Amino acid sequence: MTLADLKPGQVARIQSVDTRLPGVVRLMVLGLVEGTDVRFRHAAIGGDPLEISVFGASISVRKEQARQFQVIGAVIDG
Repeated sequence: MTLADLKPGQVARIQSVDTRLPGVVRLMVLGLVEGTDVRFRHAAIGGDPLEISVFGASISVRKEQARQFQVIGAVIDG
């Protein structure tokens, strides 16, 4: 499962990151690294970009880049 597969309200932990796609390293600098818990907030109209919450901040991530982040433990967090 990747960040792009999460549904609104789901929380998951980043398990691995594929850094080959341009822009992914920049997202890692913002906190999207292995072991970090993230929450999927919502997607823009049309489904792209996605809004991800990490360390209390919201980050917009293009769906293509979100597919480079493998996650585990996706649960709905009320």
